[in-house]
Amino acid sequence: MIESLKNHILRFVSPSKKEMEDFLNIIESENIPAKHYILKEGHYCNYNHFIVKGCFRSFFINEKGVEKTINFGIEDWWLTDFDSFMNRTQTQLNIQATEDATVLKISKPNLDMVLKSSLEINKYFRIILERVRIADQRRIQYMFNLSGEELYNTFYEYNPEFVQRIPQYMLASYLGFTPEFLSKIRAKKHS
Repeated sequence: MIESLKNHILRFVSPSKKEMEDFLNIIESENIPAKHYILKEGHYCNYNHFIVKGCFRSFFINEKGVEKTINFGIEDWWLTDFDSFMNRTQTQLNIQATEDATVLKISKPNLDMVLKSSLEINKYFRIILERVRIADQRRIQYMFNLSGEELYNTFYEYNPEFVQRIPQYMLASYLGFTPEFLSKIRAKKHS
């Protein structure tokens, strides 16, 4: 299990053996059953989670009681509520497993400690955050510039694994559609 995180780190940086061991020794693991939460609205986000196995969604519930999905995460992705995790504020998000999952997690104090002591691990997390920011920026641009059908097709092209693993209503919420509109787009695409 820890090997997947180690391999992920080595894709981006080259920490010394000691740096890697020090980092991996403070990582905790947790198995999460499908539909269970690793974070609920109103709580504090105490961990950044590396997904070893499974799929998660981040969402909030708007004033009308409608769930709005803002993010998904699958294997080899980090997932957290950055605002709550970094600023120690109560979260407005929920993070839920959409299937049985296993995560590796690190607390904020432990992350701060390792970021101060290891330039390579610090660099790794900087690279990961840059990639997250780029993905978020692209999604916003796509949402403003593409039609609904173009948005779905772009999502499908870049993330085919999600389309197979995520319930249609969650994908519709993420793309800003109703489930009915997504059904029409999918039917047209696959006809």
